[in-house]
Amino acid sequence: MTILVTGSTGHLGRLIVAALLQRGVNPQAIRAGARDLAKGADLGVPVVRLDYTDQESVAAALDGVDTVVLVSGSEVGQRVAQHRAVIDAAKDAGVSKFIYTSAPKATTSTLVLAPEHKATEELIAAAGLPAVILRNNWYTENYAADLARAAETGTLSAGTGDGRVASASRKDYAEAAAAVATEDGHIGAVYELGGDVAWTYADLAAAMTEVTGREVTFLPLSADEQLAALRAAGLDEGTAGFVVALDAGIRDGALADTDGTLRRLIGRPTTPLVEGLRALV
Repeated sequence: MTILVTGSTGHLGRLIVAALLQRGVNPQAIRAGARDLAKGADLGVPVVRLDYTDQESVAAALDGVDTVVLVSGSEVGQRVAQHRAVIDAAKDAGVSKFIYTSAPKATTSTLVLAPEHKATEELIAAAGLPAVILRNNWYTENYAADLARAAETGTLSAGTGDGRVASASRKDYAEAAAAVATEDGHIGAVYELGGDVAWTYADLAAAMTEVTGREVTFLPLSADEQLAALRAAGLDEGTAGFVVALDAGIRDGALADTDGTLRRLIGRPTTPLVEGLRALV
């Protein structure tokens, strides 16, 4: 069995490769796909060139591969085309398992990030691939910049209201990907993955207080207040609007659900919020 991990030099991809090795997969049975081969030199597995914009490189990377872990791209607005390149190559290669890291409730969510994931899931289904969909909730690491800012200002401001987030650490999600890549019985599953606890931003501020040793207060903002604050901080109109829409989705419950699936897949509790934040300091 040969397992290809795309985006292997990114934050999540690296951890998936590490999790596969920890599960005892032969390093020679893992292919790390990357645009820049040099960045994958420390992964401990063979690194192959995989550039989403170069279909020949994608096809070559998938040649002889049994399982593909498609880590969703980070370039918002370009991801559907990038993912399609891997999906088409996987279909041509006749892979036996195709794993995709999607977004929570991607096919029905109003979250601003969901449409590209929905489109990708539809492409996977249309291609008839034997797939496993991992709908990852938020990564606790997403709050690294907020944590640093809170340590300086004592304030966490957002337009999330009382919305809850069932975040987990990237390592948790990486272990789940490695589990479904190496275990039987997952084909056809759509897993909604999230941390064991869904917390509010008031809870996040309390966790930041514990981690930084400085009292951090949550300041809820209206959409207009948040947009004005982001523009004053130098964000362009499009980026500021994107952040406001993202927080609105959180406020409306897009990231609130958790049913223990992630915990069951990895065989342990998910990383607590405080522990996940502490790792960022």
